[in-house]
Amino acid sequence: MLTKIHHAPRSAWRRVELKRVTRAYRRPRVLDTTTSLPGYEGPIRQLTVVDLGHEEPTLLLTNQMRRAPATLIERYAQRMLIENGIADGVDFFHLDALSSAVAMQVTCDVQLTLMARSLYRLLGAQIGKGYAAAKARHIFRDFIDAVGHVTLTEDEVLVRYQKRAHNPLLIAAGFAATNAPVPWLAGKRLRLVFG
Repeated sequence: MLTKIHHAPRSAWRRVELKRVTRAYRRPRVLDTTTSLPGYEGPIRQLTVVDLGHEEPTLLLTNQMRRAPATLIERYAQRMLIENGIADGVDFFHLDALSSAVAMQVTCDVQLTLMARSLYRLLGAQIGKGYAAAKARHIFRDFIDAVGHVTLTEDEVLVRYQKRAHNPLLIAAGFAATNAPVPWLAGKRLRLVFG
């Protein structure tokens, strides 16, 4: 397949402009052909994309026969961001050591992984200072992987954190003012204290 792609005449390739992606390679070359797949009725469109910053060509198969190549490539780029996010979550949380970053069916471990990743993203967004787009591993290292002393009283759950370089960011984000009820602990109030 790669040999056939590399031997395609130069005139068969055309350069497209990608508008809705933020990347260095906005003007890839595309070879737009039609192919068939065993067991599938009808034609399949194959886009071969080069000059995207990868060593090998990117191959896209679709049944969208009329959409512009740039539109399909931009959609692919958006999906890759989602898949990369799932891969990051699987890599960090590694529930059941999934063999693939892209799940074909939503199972409990994938759902829990995505929920955990979303909670880390929410924490990063609340902290700000560049943590909104940080990977889960980075947020864990700076804020979660900490030592704390938990005291249960009649009215509250008091969590006292040790002194850490990143505590001022948590305080600035308003976590020191936390005073929330914990329903499964008879409504005791949760308070966070940073040393």
